[in-house]
Parts: sequence; structure tokens; C-alpha cells
Amino acid sequence: MGFWGFLEGHYRCLHQVRAVVGHTYMLTQDEELWEKELPANVEALLASGKDPVADRSTRGTRTQEAAPRDKTKVVTYRVPHNAAVQVYDYREKKARVVFGPELVILGPDEQFTVLSLSGGTPKRSNVIKAICLLLGPDFCTDLINIETADHARLQIQLSYNWHFEMQDKTDPVEASKIFSVPDFVGDACKAIASRIRGAVASVQFDDFHKNSNRIICSAVFGFDDSVKIRNSFKFPQNNLVITSVDIQSVEPVDQRTRDALQKSVQLAIEITTNSQEATARHEAERLEQEAKGRLERQRITDQAEAERARKELLELEALSTVVESTGAAKAEAQSKAEAAKIEGEGAVLQAKLRAEALAIETEAELQRLRQARSEELKYLQEKNKLEIQKEQELSEISIKKFRGMTEAIGANTLRDIALAGPELQVKLLQGLGIQSTLITDGSTPINLFSTATGLLGLPSTVPQQKEEEK
Repeated sequence: MGFWGFLEGHYRCLHQVRAVVGHTYMLTQDEELWEKELPANVEALLASGKDPVADRSTRGTRTQEAAPRDKTKVVTYRVPHNAAVQVYDYREKKARVVFGPELVILGPDEQFTVLSLSGGTPKRSNVIKAICLLLGPDFCTDLINIETADHARLQIQLSYNWHFEMQDKTDPVEASKIFSVPDFVGDACKAIASRIRGAVASVQFDDFHKNSNRIICSAVFGFDDSVKIRNSFKFPQNNLVITSVDIQSVEPVDQRTRDALQKSVQLAIEITTNSQEATARHEAERLEQEAKGRLERQRITDQAEAERARKELLELEALSTVVESTGAAKAEAQSKAEAAKIEGEGAVLQAKLRAEALAIETEAELQRLRQARSEELKYLQEKNKLEIQKEQELSEISIKKFRGMTEAIGANTLRDIALAGPELQVKLLQGLGIQSTLITDGSTPINLFSTATGLLGLPSTVPQQKEEEK
């Protein structure tokens, strides 16, 4: 088929890109080169030739006009590391995100998504035009005006560190999410500035001046469940994460406030200087007094040492004099003391022996008395047992005797003996013709219950019943 047949079979279509790097193809009589049209801003960005990473600080400045692009050539763009480019196909109405490092080649119906970001300090819209979106970590600065609760207007310059959080770059939904916010820099700066203004509006200038970092960080990041400032602030719309906030400068907007603050700072510096001078003076005076005190203590210590040495000298002299004058007396006293000591030790030993002998005698006597009392106690116990046994046997004999006499006399005979006296009295009264008699001395009470029985001459049965019961 040959080389020309290969070209004719594969490049028949009009509006087809015919030039590829390193190869050149010839057109047939029915073909023509198709020109790929791009927007002017894309043409300018492609022709600028800037490195998106190295030339970040000059992205908003104008560049020199480069030579016009050959529209019949393939449109390519090299995506740097840790960056992303979104390409949209207008025919299929689909977007694809290409992560670096990679080379993007546009199709016939594809266009780059141009980012229009805020830039400058303070942030202004549509300052930065870019095709490539850097994923970070990176930083941006902003200048905002705030007003405290006591109407002090301040201008603070802040710097934010940010990056895009990507879990899975192969997921098209998550990849396209980072391009969902066209101007993520402006939106993030506006949201953070709003939080800071709301937090600062509720505090006094003095409190903000002392705790500016804590107030701004708590306003941006918020608090977690343990009431601690979080480490980051995430925008869920495009997974943008703010990791830190740096306060670069804080200046009052009002000139009077600036002058008052400067005066306050100067006064604070003067107070600090005076305080440091007073502290240094007091320290010098303290050191001087300590040196004088140490000198005085050393002088007193030296005098005390001298007096102590003189005292020791006098003691030694007195001791030598005593030794010389009392040597004989001391020897005699020592001999007498030794004799008295020996005599005392002999008396003590003799007293110990006497005490031991007396203890032995006492113990023997105590043992003898204990044995005698024990034998006497046994004798009394045996005697008492015999007496008890004797009394028991006598009682049994008396009982048997009384029971035998009662059985021998008989119950009827005992009854007749008991009734013989009252019957004799009744017969005596009947012989005298007396029906009833009551004799009293006037002081003894009369038992009316037994009076009738006595008047009738009947014997009283109550004592007899009591005796029988007993």
C-alpha cells in the first residue's frame, strides 16, 4: 500500500490536526488543515510560557506579547507536579480533570477551564488568570479592616496557609469538586474576614491588643468538643483546607487611635524602662547590703573565733594547774572510791544472796500452806458429803416412821381424834343451856364470815384445810 496509502487511509477527515511533533504529513487534493480556535485569554496564557509554580508571584502582571500560535498544530499544556487542569468537551458535555505531572492534549471540541482568581493585597477579583490549579500547600495574604466593641478601627494583614485535600484522584466526582468554586481564593478570604470581623466586634480594643492571635485563630478555626482550638478549617464545597493564620501586622485606621496607641506604647516602654532601672537600682542596693552583711558577719565570726581560741587557752591553763595541784588528792580519792566501790559491790552481792534465800524460804512456806489448805479443803468436802448423806438417811427414816404411824392409826382414827375436841365443846354448851356465845375484848376485829359457824357451835374448816394443803 505504501506510505502515501497509509496517509490517505488515516487522514481523510477534514478539520483533522495534521501536524504531530517530529512528523510531517502531506495533504491530498481533498484535504486541508483545520485551525483550532481558542479564546483570547487562553491564547495569552499559552503564549506567556510561565511556570505555574515558579512564577506564582508574577501571575497577575502583564507579559510581553509572544509570537502567534500556529492554529493548525496540536494544543498541548504541560501540567506541573501537584497541580490540576480541567478540560471540558462541548460536544459530549463532559469535563475531565488531569493531575500533574502530565501532558494535556486538547481534542477538537475540548477547551481549557480558565480560572479567574482574586489577587493582590487586599484581595481584588479577577486579578489572576490561570489554566493550572495548584493543589498546595501554598499561602495567600489579605488586608482587612475590623472594628472592636469600643469602635476602634484597625487594619490587619493576615497570611493563610492552604491546600486542597484529595483522597482519591481517580474519582471523577471528587476531582471535579476542586473546580466547583471559580474564585476559591476570594471566597476563602471573604469567609475568613467575615468570621474575624464578627469575633473582633464583640471584644474591647485592650483585650484584642493582648489576645489578638487567640481571638483570630478561634474565630477562623472554631472549637472542638473539648473546647480547644481546631487545627484546620475546611471548606466542604471544594475541599479547601486552611491550616494556619499568621498575623503579620495590626495598625489603627484612625490617626488619633494610632497616635494614642503610639503614646500608650511609648508610655509602656517608659514604664518598663523605669521599672527595669528601679529593679537594677534595688538589685544593686540589695547586693551592696548583702556585701556589707557578709563583711559584718565575717568580722563577728573572726571575733568569735578569737574569743573561742582564748577560751580554749584559758581552759588548758586551768586544766594544767588543776592537774598539778590536785594530782595526789585525785589519786587518794580514786583509791577510796575504788575501795568504797568494792565494799558496795560486796554488800550488794550479800543482799542479793539474802534475798534469794528469803525467796526460797517464802516459796517453801507458801508451798506448804498451799498443800495444807488443799488437804483441809478435801477433808471438809468429804465431811460435808457424809453429813449430807446422814441427814438424807435420817429424813428418809423420819418419813418412813411417819408413814408407818399414819398407816397403823388409820384415816378414820385420825378424823375422830381431830373432831373430838369440838364435839366435846358442843356437848358442854348444850349441858349449860347456852345456844351461842361471842366473847371479845373490844379491840380485836371480828370475822363475820366465821361468826355464824361459831355461834352454831360448828368447827372452822379453814385452818384444817390450810394444814391439809400444807
